[in-house]
Amino acid sequence: MSLAIQLPPREDQVEFNLRVWERVLADPALAKLDGRIETDRHGHIIMTPPPGYQHGGRQFEIGFQLRSRLGGNVRTECPLSTSDGVKGIDVVWLSDLRETTAVSGQVLVEAPEICVEVFSPSNSRAEMEEKRALYFDAGASEVWFCREDGTMEFHGAGGPLPASILCPDFPAVIDP
Repeated sequence: MSLAIQLPPREDQVEFNLRVWERVLADPALAKLDGRIETDRHGHIIMTPPPGYQHGGRQFEIGFQLRSRLGGNVRTECPLSTSDGVKGIDVVWLSDLRETTAVSGQVLVEAPEICVEVFSPSNSRAEMEEKRALYFDAGASEVWFCREDGTMEFHGAGGPLPASILCPDFPAVIDP
């Protein structure tokens, strides 16, 4: 049996996501919680455990490599408004031009050119594939995955890439 969920157009969801995200950021009880907070398209909070030691090391190294190779704007744990709520991207790279149009308050309303997700033991492949589709829908040029062994996967809108087009000399393996 197959199930397909029709998500609302991203443009229709952005305003709602921004209002929900403002409330999330302003809630002192949520600020005290350990872990990552995202939302779904209905505004419900989704919590996941905080990332582990290796995960944080890989996030840092990916961000460092991106900044060293491309300059521009690198952020970690970056919230992006998508058709399925606000998702926290592990590492992003935005050009200066994209940054001028993508940021609205404390959340991105347009995806960075490069979105990177670092796999954790709690992530399923299906979850990451959904995020990849949401990031492309929001305007990403490339979505990368860093597997738990540090191996990098690069994806363009048309599918897997042997290497990044935007950052062709990015390492194939990230050691924290």
